[in-house]
Amino acid sequence: MTDAILLAYKDVENSMERFTLLLQGHVETMGAAPSHNPDQVFRLSQGSKAMRDSAMIYLSYAKYVAYGMPETEDLVQDELQG
Repeated sequence: MTDAILLAYKDVENSMERFTLLLQGHVETMGAAPSHNPDQVFRLSQGSKAMRDSAMIYLSYAKYVAYGMPETEDLVQDELQG
C-alpha cells in the first residue's frame, strides 16, 4: 500500500490505543469514587471492554490492508521491522 495509507493506519492505531487507555483510566477513577453510581461504572466498564475488543478487530483488518494484504503474518512482521 501507499505510505499515506500506512501512516493513516498507524495514526488510527495510536489513537485507538490512547482512547481505550484513557477510557479505562476513567472507569478506574469512577470506580474508586464512592459518589458514582455502581451500575453506571459497571456499564461503562463493559462498554470500555467492548470498545477495546472492537478496536482490535477493526485494527487487525486495517493492518492487513495497510501492509499490502500480505499472505502471512510473518510478512507483516517483516514490514514492521524493515
